Amino acid sequence: MLRFIYTLLLSIVSPFLFLSLYKKKEGKPPFGSRWKEHFGFTPPLKTTKRPIWVHAVSVGEAIAATPIIKALKKQNPEQPILVTTTTSTGAEQINKLGDLVEHRYMPVDFSFAVRGFLKATNPKKMLIMETELWPNTLYTVAKFGIPISVLNARLSEKSYLGYKKVQPIFNLLGKHLTHVCCQYQDDADRFIALGIDEKRVHVTGSVKFDIEITDDVIESGKQLRHELGSERSVWIAASTHKGEDEQVLAAHQELLKTIPNALLILVPRHPERFNSVFELCLQSGFTCVKRTSNQVISSDTQVYLGDTMGEMLTLIGASDVCFMGGSLLGDKVGGHNVLEPAALGIPVITGPSYFNFEEIVDLLSNNSALEIVASPEQLPSNLSTLFCNNERCNSMIKNAARIVKLNQGALLNTVNYIKL
Repeated sequence: MLRFIYTLLLSIVSPFLFLSLYKKKEGKPPFGSRWKEHFGFTPPLKTTKRPIWVHAVSVGEAIAATPIIKALKKQNPEQPILVTTTTSTGAEQINKLGDLVEHRYMPVDFSFAVRGFLKATNPKKMLIMETELWPNTLYTVAKFGIPISVLNARLSEKSYLGYKKVQPIFNLLGKHLTHVCCQYQDDADRFIALGIDEKRVHVTGSVKFDIEITDDVIESGKQLRHELGSERSVWIAASTHKGEDEQVLAAHQELLKTIPNALLILVPRHPERFNSVFELCLQSGFTCVKRTSNQVISSDTQVYLGDTMGEMLTLIGASDVCFMGGSLLGDKVGGHNVLEPAALGIPVITGPSYFNFEEIVDLLSNNSALEIVASPEQLPSNLSTLFCNNERCNSMIKNAARIVKLNQGALLNTVNYIKL
């Protein structure tokens, strides 16, 4: 009965969900004729061998899934892997894996759509990145006899309280899960408190710590820094959101008063906002150059707009200090992954809202490996201090490297549970 009521409600709200999903935006790849895949009209795979199915809803989850996919292929090169995403930007990220995987769009959470997908692909396991749980999907997949594991799972206190309010619905979800591989003990405790058998809940750590920094990434970061100006003070505002860009630009304007040659690398989180953020920079009075323009960066350039996908590590590597976006907007976003700059040896600053990465941020902060600003007004002074204090920067870099190294190993732990 609960699933029937849920499906009825989903039928009512789904037109609005699809309107948002299919709405054309600048920089957002079109779905084209592949929109039918959301309704279970899934093209057959290239192989008849049963694939491992990895679901990564969008870009962030796709990035987190990449090292797991590579590890699985390394262990068994002949094992086909199917990756689904809901968004076209997620699909674009997965396409970078080339022939390692096949991509299909995730069917919407109607049983008929999920059945169509399963009949076309016949997966032997479903691996869900983080916590993308849908009642009809889990029910239908389990009915087909396919084990379901949640990887790199996280459950914030806010999400836990939300699920607690609809406990009967969560019960529909939890009973179908074979393994829940959590990032931290707090996450595991919350899943258990919601009724999942503790024998199925494991603490594997966060695969985000198992970051692979290749020589190519390091070299491309150095090359870009040379182009930007080796003698300048360069900071990056990574993965910013609407409403946050204005705060970052105001901070940069203030910073220029004390460090006139400072350069801001501004990287919006969503590619459809690249052009609007460029216009915002110009309207705010900054001399701004887009990365895609291939223009020479002069000493007069004040903002360098990172309007490309898949180059975040290069852009961070070209910086002296990284401010991680999604952290100045109250409870709207909850921050982004601060481990990438930490692993690259770049001092990190975050705003006060980082609930999606609370354990990681607190761990780094408590070990003097990261700074937290209470408000956007504090950002310029923190940046200025770091630019002028090499000893402080070196200490943060050293502490961050130690924390990252101590917490690596989640990838191996996770892959071991996948094999069970």
